[in-house]
Amino acid sequence: MMEGTAGIRGQRVADEALLDHPDALIENDPGGMLRFTASAGAQVREAAALAAEANLSVLADEGRPRAVVIAGIGTAGRTGDVLATVAGPRCPVPVIPHRSAGVPGWVGAADVVIAISASGRGPEALGAAEAAARRGARLVAIGAPDSKLQSVAEGVRAPFIPVPRRAPARASLWALTVPVLLAARTLGLVKVNEADLAETAARLDADADRCRPTAESFVNPAKSLALGLAGSIPIVWGSSPLATVAARRFGDTLSANARYPVVGGALGEAGRGRVGLLDGVFGGLAESTRDIFADPEEETGEATRLRVVLLRDGGLNADDDTDEPLAVEERRADAVQTLAERRGVRCDVVTAEGGSALERLASLIAVPDFASIYLALAHGLDPMAVPAVTEMKELSNP
Repeated sequence: MMEGTAGIRGQRVADEALLDHPDALIENDPGGMLRFTASAGAQVREAAALAAEANLSVLADEGRPRAVVIAGIGTAGRTGDVLATVAGPRCPVPVIPHRSAGVPGWVGAADVVIAISASGRGPEALGAAEAAARRGARLVAIGAPDSKLQSVAEGVRAPFIPVPRRAPARASLWALTVPVLLAARTLGLVKVNEADLAETAARLDADADRCRPTAESFVNPAKSLALGLAGSIPIVWGSSPLATVAARRFGDTLSANARYPVVGGALGEAGRGRVGLLDGVFGGLAESTRDIFADPEEETGEATRLRVVLLRDGGLNADDDTDEPLAVEERRADAVQTLAERRGVRCDVVTAEGGSALERLASLIAVPDFASIYLALAHGLDPMAVPAVTEMKELSNP
């Protein structure tokens, strides 16, 4: 055994039959990632209640800020992308995700810093909170109760919103996101009302039910998506800014939970070069050698191929309220599906549903979140425990 592989288990070829044995799924998920992911709707409700108990009104006392910096890394950093997207292009001030320690050099008393760390110990969030306090910027801190981050916030009488630490950060997206949105609402930057939150929570509940372990693969959209991705190199593209946030989130969870390498991002950017992947050695060139009469069940020994996952927003927005007209986004998405079909590259499509930007985003995130876990379990991987992450922390910490 190579050094550093002691904690690695699983098999390279996915065991597709495993996904239709609920007891085996639960047994292979000792950390409870399926259960934590199913709590997304409850996270929305609990986070909204905890944010209501925090004294966010003090944020509004000094009026609208010059800019809002969202400080955090990983899932905490994704909350900044969610805020910027839900606020939309008409947001009256810049929303700037910041993924390194400290804050940008220009931050001062006219700005707001929102520092986020699920554990309350993240050096990026702690460094940002301390820097905001030194510079006199308004601060909001979001993280585990009784943590160092809470101490920093209380030291400058800044609002602190607790996030009960029941799950790893990557399974706590909604617990971290909702307080960010409500803080931004207090500042007048985003329109998110109680009905939006309730409908988003209900959507997440419904998707958790559709993706439950006891639902068989042919009716479970997450298991179907996982089976389609098994053994492939996933290419995840979002048709709109909203869908692109979901695409990058899916890239995060596929990498962390299932340990799959992923290319992800905006479809508009892909059209400037990355769409050429469809022609490459894992795309059209590989597909041109496929035996069209072969049994798909027997193709596991063949070359690794691309699998496109296209997340489509599908609308609601008036053309003058978006970065790009909806018709342009839709034509581009149609074009990529056609390109993939012509080259024999398989393509899965997830289309947003819902009456608000937040609910539509939730509808694009929920099924892929579950799919990343089912893909891990099909390979015999524990989606909770990532030995390389633990080992990296041990090697990089003094």
